[in-house]
Amino acid sequence: MIEKDQQPREDDQHSGSSRTKQYVLSDDEPGLLVRPEVRQGQFPGNERVRFVLPRKPALRRVRRGVLEATAVTQAPTNAWGRVKRMLIGSPIPTSRSENERLTKFKALAVLSSDAISSVAYATEAILATLIVAGSINLGLTLPISFAIVLLLAIVALSYRQTIPAYPNGGGSYIVAKDNLGTLPGLIAAASLMIDYVLTVSVSVSAGVQALATLFPALSSTFTIVSIDVALVLFIMLVNLRGVRESGSIFAIPTYIFIGSALLLIIVGAFKSFFIQHNPVIGHFQYVATTEPLTIFVLLRSFAAGCSAMTGVEAISNGIPAFKKPAITLTWMAVILGTLFIGTSALAMSYHVEANPAGNPTVIGQIAQQVFTGPLFFMFPVFQIATLFILTLAANTSYADFPRLSSLLARDHFLPHQFAFRGDRLAFSIGIVFLAVLASLLLVVFKGDTTSLINLYAVGVFMSFTLSQGGMVRHWWRLRREKRGWQRSLAINGLGALTTLLVALVIATTKFLSGAWIVVILIPLLVLMFLAIHRHYLHVERERTTEIPIRPKDIRHRFIVPVERLDLATKRSLAYARSITPRVTAVHVALDRQKTDALRTAWEEEQNALSEDERVPLEIIEPGDRSLVRSLLHYIDAMQQQYPDETLTVVLPEFAEGSFLKRLLRNPIILRLKISLFYRPEIVVTNLTL
Repeated sequence: MIEKDQQPREDDQHSGSSRTKQYVLSDDEPGLLVRPEVRQGQFPGNERVRFVLPRKPALRRVRRGVLEATAVTQAPTNAWGRVKRMLIGSPIPTSRSENERLTKFKALAVLSSDAISSVAYATEAILATLIVAGSINLGLTLPISFAIVLLLAIVALSYRQTIPAYPNGGGSYIVAKDNLGTLPGLIAAASLMIDYVLTVSVSVSAGVQALATLFPALSSTFTIVSIDVALVLFIMLVNLRGVRESGSIFAIPTYIFIGSALLLIIVGAFKSFFIQHNPVIGHFQYVATTEPLTIFVLLRSFAAGCSAMTGVEAISNGIPAFKKPAITLTWMAVILGTLFIGTSALAMSYHVEANPAGNPTVIGQIAQQVFTGPLFFMFPVFQIATLFILTLAANTSYADFPRLSSLLARDHFLPHQFAFRGDRLAFSIGIVFLAVLASLLLVVFKGDTTSLINLYAVGVFMSFTLSQGGMVRHWWRLRREKRGWQRSLAINGLGALTTLLVALVIATTKFLSGAWIVVILIPLLVLMFLAIHRHYLHVERERTTEIPIRPKDIRHRFIVPVERLDLATKRSLAYARSITPRVTAVHVALDRQKTDALRTAWEEEQNALSEDERVPLEIIEPGDRSLVRSLLHYIDAMQQQYPDETLTVVLPEFAEGSFLKRLLRNPIILRLKISLFYRPEIVVTNLTL
């Protein structure tokens, strides 16, 4: 390859001399890999030079020292590549990452769908828990809902303080790690990761339950689980296409649900209070008391309803994905609070009770009573919209779980693959991993929303507490630099205190119902993070080598293992000899007859070479040792004998069409490479032929 300012050499065949001429490429020529060709003219002594450019260059020069890959490098080369291109689309250049940020309209749909969708099951969760105190006490659902909305306002206000303090993303992990230390940060990360997986599972299972309410024929366990897994994989595929595209796809169903839910509340309230003149708290069908109404039952009902709070942190955690997150967070809190209070009020006025079987759902029963007469068509529309919003609520986790995983990978607490962006600039490994975990959970729990929801909300409120506690510490540190720090500290302090109390309530009231799994799983995940971190620290220490960092201080010595004197061996020796005269060929004498034949052929070959080209041959008698072990002992001996030289082992290998063929043809080479991999002070050169 030559560049515009390089001088290609021209060989003069007539004079036997070499002369240099300056050939200047056009400034319009951006190509690389330019190859000059010297062509003989028609008459002796005439020559012409042409610069040959590749028809489809893989690289182009942007400016001096900077190359850019062209579309040729992104073209699929096999069947899997073509299928992948068809499913997730063409790769997006990294330079367009800023264009992948979301507007407020799309961000509200992508990152608020989890919180907003919880109105479909939060009221039902309160009713199902409170029913143990008898139907006479179901009216307490409304004040409990107001208490949850008050908690929502506190948490939303607290996270509004986090957004300007952490403009690059203020999730619980970052805030807790920066202000409280690594261990609290990892606890917050583990809590959130569990909650994100549960969000996908609970949302999808609740959505399919809504579909089963509309079509009772789909109520079998196998059918429900199959639809659950299919929806999880569908959302995974959409998110693999990129953040902005998933926002475009998911925005419309989210707003359809918001619009139909608001219509449900408005029409339902007008019909109940102005036409039917129903009381605020209706007369419920009698259900006997199985437990007395105690503070524990009230707290357990409150904990069940707090499932409406999941997803509130998503906007703070996903700041880099969109613009003006504070406004989006406010709109999300207002919409969620309005829909949740409205649904609870209608459930009270229409005296709707939770079905123990989960089908029909509470919100489905409300819609059946509200959407009658001219609005009868709205019932199936609303149920399908509920399915969509509950399914798409999982998209919040698909937006935040991969981002959180990438942050952990950046800090060496998860494998580094989680930090890699895919062709569409999404964190593909995290997206696929989330889909696998959620699908596994749905299969294990047979798509039962009630069983899954008992694991819910413990992790998210723990992360709320650590995040808000970290912000209290943040404002205290900046008390001499920030005006109005007292107000911010008071808001975050109130948020930390209330979320801590709620976390304790949820953990104690739901412990035996399944929360114990989360309580045990969080420390296990933290231990896993720390183990991965220790591994990367160990790898970093092992990467240190004695090889000098200045080129003039490096003295080469090459070892070339030889089985027979063939073309591959000759090329390997020529390559090594072109770098240094200190080259040794090594042969392990496993077969005496082959060894004698090699020695004879070697001497004949060396006699035909000049003194500067000759390479000595060392023959090792292995005794009881294997071939690989004998070579490793020889290499170690050479390293000890020449400690000031950089030892390089050249391994010739034939290129085959598949890995299996290479493995079968070169098993010794593969074993030697694996053994030398753990010797960082030795350089291994693989010469593919």
